[in-house]
Amino acid sequence: MLRRAAASACVLFALACAGTVRAGDGGITVLSATVADQPIEGAAIGLRRDGQPALAATTDAQGRAALDAAALRDPAARLSIRRAGYAELLAQCPCDGSRYALSAAMQSLDGLRVVLSWGDAPVDLDSHLSFPGNHVYFERKNGADASLDLDDTERHGPETITVQRKHPGEVYTYAVHDFGHRQDPAADALARSQARVYVYVGQTLVRTYTVPSQPGNLWTVLRIDGEGRFEDINRVGASRAAADGIGAQIAQISGGDTGPGDAHDGSDAALANQRGEAAYRAGDLAAAIAAYQQAIELDPGHALAYSNLGLAYVKQGRAAEAIWASRTAIALAKGGNAATIRANAYYNIGKLYEEDGQYERAMSNYLAAKREKPDKSYDQALERVSAY
Repeated sequence: MLRRAAASACVLFALACAGTVRAGDGGITVLSATVADQPIEGAAIGLRRDGQPALAATTDAQGRAALDAAALRDPAARLSIRRAGYAELLAQCPCDGSRYALSAAMQSLDGLRVVLSWGDAPVDLDSHLSFPGNHVYFERKNGADASLDLDDTERHGPETITVQRKHPGEVYTYAVHDFGHRQDPAADALARSQARVYVYVGQTLVRTYTVPSQPGNLWTVLRIDGEGRFEDINRVGASRAAADGIGAQIAQISGGDTGPGDAHDGSDAALANQRGEAAYRAGDLAAAIAAYQQAIELDPGHALAYSNLGLAYVKQGRAAEAIWASRTAIALAKGGNAATIRANAYYNIGKLYEEDGQYERAMSNYLAAKREKPDKSYDQALERVSAY
């Protein structure tokens, strides 16, 4: 029996919903991540495969787009979905007959959105966000500057939590609970659910997590520390807690990695970063961002690429993403140029807060920059914001 009443007969990511694109039909459906069952019309769909021509389509009024079924079933194919006003969604196929939820772009410098989805097998998965004095989940949908916007009711997902403004100094932990197996900690339904978590900042997808293949009914996905830096946890464990006890349990879980991963190919990443710097100097921000992102994909621990990416986002007017990239650079910086990277990143964050009228937060970041590496520009910035 479902834990709460069904809200609609056709839900996001349900592959057997009457009147929609089904698996094998050669198409996908795109809907809103925050408004139940709302189709997204006019989304541009792209599908790329190595050595094959790129495919493209546009969603209709029902949010549907038709593409070659064989291409969509190719596990090497990469899907992209773009729509003005929404964050771009990137997904690995096979994806024939699948449904995807687009996140509307957010304006807050300290906002983020977490979207949970899973496969067509019906499982009762719940999103939980825990931070001091707050536990946002299906029984408490609203917390301090955070809310459960989309709540699954028929075991097909998705579920969406939005943090409108992260509170400075507070730690946030996000987890997925297999409510249907809450008394069976050794169950493997969660591991078999094909669950994925997408994390958005501003208008950018910044993190994607896939549930690990291990038994358990509680997947602790990530933590955001007091400075706003992501810590990847991505572990499945066992819990017998009731739903209202999950918040306290996940708040105690430790062992996250501050950085997004270990280096894979440092030399190629360095070359990609250099291409980004050349494009940035030439004023081609789109090419610079693409090159920095390539450097990060090759070497997820490339602090300088993250710092440079933050600068490019500043120039592009994407402040929330710039702050996220700069904070990641601070967390990853090491070696002889670490202090310089951290100082530059703190200074860039301070400027963005100053421009947004958040002078206390601007000052704290300018002070942090000065502690890393004294510079006249940091003194000038401190003098400027102290006047407010």
